[in-house]
Amino acid sequence: MRYEIALKRVYFAAEEHDGARILVDRLWPRGKERGSLSLTEWYRDAAPSSSLRRDYQQSKISEASFQTRYRLELKESADALVPLMRYARQGKLTLLTATRSLADSHLPLLREALLCALDEEDRHDLEPASAPCYRHYFPDDS
Repeated sequence: MRYEIALKRVYFAAEEHDGARILVDRLWPRGKERGSLSLTEWYRDAAPSSSLRRDYQQSKISEASFQTRYRLELKESADALVPLMRYARQGKLTLLTATRSLADSHLPLLREALLCALDEEDRHDLEPASAPCYRHYFPDDS
């Protein structure tokens, strides 16, 4: 099955075709009132931990290290993807962040993890939105 998961900055206007709009950040975006964002949900559990985000923003770790550690965080809390997987199965899902650059944010990694977990369920005929399997997302694990 094909899933549509878009990435967008929370500061961009909501559009009719956004589908479910989920803010995936631990911190509330500066200067934004809750009602102005047209959010479906503010979901913090799939965002990078505060310490990881802080280390990356302060250039204490490299982008490669951030990516590795964030993937590990997602793997260690596999159930954190389940609510997002349910939204993706219902239609278009737009993941939102306050980060200035989408390409440098955690959202591309999160989308990759979601698509992988959804694909894994589909290929193995698992019950939808069960705890995802990361076998193909983390091939070096045995």
